[in-house]
Amino acid sequence: MAIVESKLNPSDAVYDFTLPAGEPWLHEVQQGQVLRILDLEGNQAVDTLFYNAREPNERYSAVDTIRAQGNLYLSAGSRLLSSEGNVLVSIVADTCGRHDTLGGACAAESNSVRYAIDKKFMHSCRDSFLHALGHCDCGMDKRDLTSNVNFFMNVPVTPEGELTFADGISAPGKYVEMRAEMDVTVLISNCPQLNNPCNAYNPTPVRLLIWNPVV
Repeated sequence: MAIVESKLNPSDAVYDFTLPAGEPWLHEVQQGQVLRILDLEGNQAVDTLFYNAREPNERYSAVDTIRAQGNLYLSAGSRLLSSEGNVLVSIVADTCGRHDTLGGACAAESNSVRYAIDKKFMHSCRDSFLHALGHCDCGMDKRDLTSNVNFFMNVPVTPEGELTFADGISAPGKYVEMRAEMDVTVLISNCPQLNNPCNAYNPTPVRLLIWNPVV
């Protein structure tokens, strides 16, 4: 796990927003800007997708990212690749140390399979993604959803290749920062999951900050 602290000061940020648990966030981050996702209370999963802001058909590719870095997990130094093999963002600071690429987003279907059939219609990250896309003038819809990053989520892979959803390794105040290597659209669902003990059955807010490039 690569722990790298940031030198950026929150007072210098050009954007500062606290995103409540269960809410979506859709925002453009311009090339060279740095986005910080701050886990305010600890172990809050932040499901995130990245798109080329000028050509959204080019989007984050978990397969290409994993293959290029030879690692299932993201941390400082990781480069998140697009479906065209281009770098969308680079992780430049990280005090959590590891982020998931495989667990995906909770949905009605997974809620019913993983927890109970009566949980099917509870709010999910897929719902948040769809809500954001349905209320934006970005020309995207459910066909543009793909495998996402789960920042701060701990999903170990067993020797048999199975995924396990384990207790988080994040804590209050942990953060991850990424520099946009092109103009990117960032789509976040701050996970509303109430059925998973990994967050103590208590989804919490996160803080989102953006800095302009240092000249």
